[in-house]
Amino acid sequence: MLFYGGWFDVGYGLVLIGLVVSLWASWNVKSTFRRYQNDHNSRGLTAAQVARQILDDNGLYQIRIERVSGNLTDHYDPKGNVIRLSDSVHDSISVAAIGVAAHECGHAVQHSVDYFPMQVRSAIIPVTQIGSRLWYIVFLLGMIFSNSYAGMPLQMAGILLFSLIVFFQLVTLPVEFNASSRAMQTLESRYILSGEELTKARKVLTAAALTYVAALLNSILQLIRLLNISKRNNRR
Repeated sequence: MLFYGGWFDVGYGLVLIGLVVSLWASWNVKSTFRRYQNDHNSRGLTAAQVARQILDDNGLYQIRIERVSGNLTDHYDPKGNVIRLSDSVHDSISVAAIGVAAHECGHAVQHSVDYFPMQVRSAIIPVTQIGSRLWYIVFLLGMIFSNSYAGMPLQMAGILLFSLIVFFQLVTLPVEFNASSRAMQTLESRYILSGEELTKARKVLTAAALTYVAALLNSILQLIRLLNISKRNNRR
């Protein structure tokens, strides 16, 4: 129940706040991209052409550029040495698409120069995947056996596993912001975009970055909720 004993359940309130923030961030990035999707760059370059130019300028000739289905499903795959650009980005000449493509190239450059936060994020991916799969099960078992000696340790173990997800998202922030910063610097220094074009591309990348901030905030609120549930459960 949202209310119990005449008081507002803080846990549900935190979940609600996190949900609203995440939904707003998702809506914001999609609407910002749509807003500038029809604003073409003055040089008439496609996002794929810009990505190829940035990669070649950084000596990353071995990285391929592929088209992938979907909308804003763009990503850099370091294992496959490939940047995948979505249907809405690959052949587009919009400043929005070019900003997205340059951002993904920023990740490729990070990987080539051993950018430390990216190394940390890559190193903790395996344990983070374990945490994302097991935290709920372990925490739930702790709640079920809360009256036994195993209850509290299981709850704490579940919370610790979930904390790995929070830490991963925290490390992701500098990686994403730095990739966007590299993208904007490259677009300006290579005269790919200029003036108002740069401003519009920056707005798209800022909106995209806010989705990662929202995801972190959502996870932090969920972590606080888990701690609150565990504390209340063990008072009984």
